[in-house]
Parts: sequence; structure tokens; C-alpha cells
Amino acid sequence: MPPQTIRKKSEDWELVPNLLDYDAARENFSWEHELGLLDGLPGGGLNIAHEAVDRHASSDRREHLALRWLDRNGEATDFSYGDLSELSNRFANVLRDLGVQKGDRVFALSERLPALYVTALGTLKNGSVFCPLFSAFGPEPLHSRLSIGEARVLVTTESLYRRKVASLRESLPQLQYLLLVREKPQGELPDGTLDFQQLLDGAADTFPIENTGPEDPALLHFTSGTTGRPKGALHVHEAVLAHHASARLALDLHPQDIFWCTADPGWVTGTSYGIIAPLTIGATMIVDREEFEPERWYGILREQKVSVWYTAPTAVRMMMKYGTELARQFELPALRFMASVGEPLNPEAVLWGQEAFGLPFHDNWWQTETGGIMIANFLSQPIRPGSMGRPLPGIEAAIVRPSEDGSVEIIEEADQEGELALKRGWPSMFRSYLHEEERYRKCFRGDWYLTGDLARRDEDGYFWFIGRADDVIKSSGHLIGPFEVESALMEHPAVAEAAVIGVPDPMAGEIVKAFVSLKPGFEAGETLQREILALARKRLGPAVAPRQLQVEDSLPRTRSGKIMRRLLKARELGLPEGDTSTLEHPGGR
Repeated sequence: MPPQTIRKKSEDWELVPNLLDYDAARENFSWEHELGLLDGLPGGGLNIAHEAVDRHASSDRREHLALRWLDRNGEATDFSYGDLSELSNRFANVLRDLGVQKGDRVFALSERLPALYVTALGTLKNGSVFCPLFSAFGPEPLHSRLSIGEARVLVTTESLYRRKVASLRESLPQLQYLLLVREKPQGELPDGTLDFQQLLDGAADTFPIENTGPEDPALLHFTSGTTGRPKGALHVHEAVLAHHASARLALDLHPQDIFWCTADPGWVTGTSYGIIAPLTIGATMIVDREEFEPERWYGILREQKVSVWYTAPTAVRMMMKYGTELARQFELPALRFMASVGEPLNPEAVLWGQEAFGLPFHDNWWQTETGGIMIANFLSQPIRPGSMGRPLPGIEAAIVRPSEDGSVEIIEEADQEGELALKRGWPSMFRSYLHEEERYRKCFRGDWYLTGDLARRDEDGYFWFIGRADDVIKSSGHLIGPFEVESALMEHPAVAEAAVIGVPDPMAGEIVKAFVSLKPGFEAGETLQREILALARKRLGPAVAPRQLQVEDSLPRTRSGKIMRRLLKARELGLPEGDTSTLEHPGGR
């Protein structure tokens, strides 16, 4: 697919992509230059919140719209950079008055409410560590994360506290302060809690930001493992360099842009690109309280004049379910760039964006551990549908084979399968798994971080996802990557989502079994199943195509959009399900 057409956005601003010449950008890039694009703290040091908010608030952009929050009715509340600066100063003063110190961990359990963004930025100003949690978590996953993270402060809503947190208090002795956001203050506060808004109103709106350095802890994100224990990936203030660089280069964000990241705040994307990155650029963020509903989303894109849109593959597939006709009812002249992250975007979804919106979705790849976008399809470069794209300037990626002696063999030839690895040294690289140093060390071989993803690199340097190392299916001597099979299944007009796993077979070792959900208007039956399997055999050949197919109402996935193949396999084989705390719909398919 050729590069996206560059269009004039307004009479006084002609868009020039931030990355025009990929090879030149890589050759001339340095993280030192990126640091020079930011301010640094007035007295030395580096702080994410200063770069995201205060440097704009102290300039002629103080009154520029930083955040527009949409409530359930679509009513907007606006916050300028000056507003965010003062509100986050107030919250930082609240923490300081409570005795919360540099390095203490402040957790947030909230929907997308303004208080969440104030909490994040104020926490960072205080030098404390911000840790977001999914508001849909139940008591058990909440307890494990608050316990592992040694939470000292929790900001949550009154309703979430009563339903999920109150019963945990006695078993979390380190949790000293519970600050409740009260949307409709009525009656007395629960014992041992504080009113978030009252504290904020009573605090000063000026604050001397804690003198944090590049290596001081800033963000703690939990990610699920295949075991029952979540991993706490710790990131530092230097990560802001990668947030800023990737916002410019991968998402092509400009200060004039209106940006909408649909990610849940409990997911790393909801912090890196739902809070920090667009603010470092000086752009305007749209934040919608509600979850996915196609007409609401299309209405937001139109009415808020969104120019850059970052969403998840699950949302793209849901939109595909409703068809292009609905999308085409909404004229979106301001929209110029669309990107997706969460799991690989099937080629059909990339092309559907062109059909529905006149623009392709640009897929990119990163992980909780990488802290920011590492590989992307860029605005000014040709898209190869189904590819993750090429590494960002400043990021060195390779396909490797780990050796038993603790080293790695770098695979130089194109189109050879191996493990995707990144060379140490990018600013948003996680610095530890909290309290699990051995687990952290096992992620590295020498200078290389092993991602656990299998991939290949083509002759032009585009990377192609094959599957997680533990998802790859071994059948009659063939190594089968699930993503290729799932993409073929999704070519059938009835298939909305697909996931494949390997199931034991006495002859082949494993055979491929597919699980699909259907688009509205299609009914499961033997005839349709045979059609879908026949298409897969035609596209992939009998050695790779699924031999079994099962239709489900929906597939288990995380709230970040990743289909949980390991959960399908565990249920199919009667194995332990491991950590299911990030499931979008816990309990049953």
C-alpha cells in the first residue's frame, strides 16, 4: 500500500509529516537530541509531568486546550494546559501534606474521569510512582497488585471503593490513604477515607516539582503472565523521551492536532499515549468516559474534529462487524491519521479502514515492558498490511535465536523466523519487575531484550508477527504461527474474530483448531463451518489450515484487546487457566 496522501488541514497550516525520510531519520537520530527538544527541570533533572504540562503552561500555550472530557451525555468539560498545571500542583501538595514521599507508590482505580489525569500528573510532580488499575478488576486481582506494589495511596471512586476495595482494607496494612472521588456527594464518607475534591480544593495551586532524575521510578504497570502472579514493570522518568519521540514519529502528532486515544486507563497505552505522549507534544486530547459504541465513536470523531486517532484491534473488528455503511454516514474531514495497537492488526482490518474512512489503519508494535512504540508503520512510508512496520529511529530490533550458552545468534537473512529482540538502551525500557530480579534478568541475553514474540523480517526491514513463542503450533514437522491462520479465516465474510490453538493429535503431534465469532446476520451451522475451513485450506494449504473449527459468541480477550489463546487452550485441554484478571469478560466464553 503506498504512503498515505498528505492533505492540507487548514488554511494556515499545511501538514508536513514529522518523519519524511526514514533512512535519514535513523542515521541522524540520537536520544541526546531528543532530550534537547524537552526542557528538563529548571534546577536540573527530568520529570515527566513537567515535560507534559508545566513547560506548556509557562509558555504562550498556557490557554491552549489540553484535555476535553466527555461525560455520559456527551457534554464536554475543558481543561487548558494552565488548568492541568494548577490542578496537578494541588494534588502534588495533597500528597506532600499527607507525608507521601518520593518513590512511594500511588495507585488509581478509576474510570476515565478528570480526577484520574490530575492524580497521574500530580503523583509524578511529587516524585511518587503512578500505578493505574483497571476499574473492572475484582477484589482478588486488586489485592494482588496493591500488595505487590506496596501501595501507600489509592485514589478511587466512592462506588468502586464500596464494591471492591472496602473488604480488602484489613489485609493491606501499607495502604494508608484512600482518597474517594465522589460524583454525587451524599451522606458520610466511609470510615478511614478522605474526600478527593475537598483535599484538592484546600491545597495550594503552586508546587515546586520534586527534583527527579532520569533514572528515578515514575510508572508501575502490571502485566499478566501465564502464571497466576502478575508482573509489575517499573519505568523511569527518562521514558518521557520515548513517549515524545514516538508521538512525533510513529503517530505524527503536531501541536495543532486533536488526538483521541481510546485505551482504558488501566492499560499501559492509556498512560503512555492516553496521558503523557500527546501532552508532551502540546496537542489537545479527547477523553471519553464511555466504552465502545459505534455511533457514539463516529460522532466524537466528527464533532470533536479528531485528526489523529489511536485505537485497538478489538475496536476495529467491532466496527467492521457493523459494516462500512454506518461508518460512511459520518463525514470526517479533520481525520488524517489512524493507528492501532494491542495485538497484530489483520490485513483485512488495515484495508477496511481505507474502505470505511478513506484512510488505512497504521499498525504498530510494543509491549508493557518497552513502555512505548518500538516498531511502526509510518505516515509517509508505504504500509504492508499485516506487518508491524519498521523500527523507530533510536530502536535497534533483530530476529534472533537464543543459544544455550546464554548468548543470541542474530539472524541476518530475510524472512527467517526467530524471536524478536530489542537492543538495550532505549529510554522507556522497563528497569525491573518489582521484587522479581531473577525474572527480570531472564528477559535479557547480553545486550538484547527477548520479547517472547516470534517474528520475521523481510528484505526491506519490515517486521512480521508470527505469534507468541508459547503460541506456535508444531504439526507434522511444521511450525505454524497462529496470526497467519487467523488472518486467512478472517477473509471469510462471516468471520468477525478468529483465534487458533494447537490441540494434541496422535499422528501429527498437534493439529490446528480454530475458534471464530460471527458477524451479525450469520448463523453457525455445518455448512458455514465447512465453507470457512475450505477457504482456509485454499489460502494456506492442508498442512497449515485448521482441521477443526468451533463457533463462539465471543472470544476471551484482555481489556487491551488481545485474544487470550492460552486461555482457549487451557479450557480445551482442561489445564489451569493462570492469571485471568485482565479478561474483558471474566468467567466463561
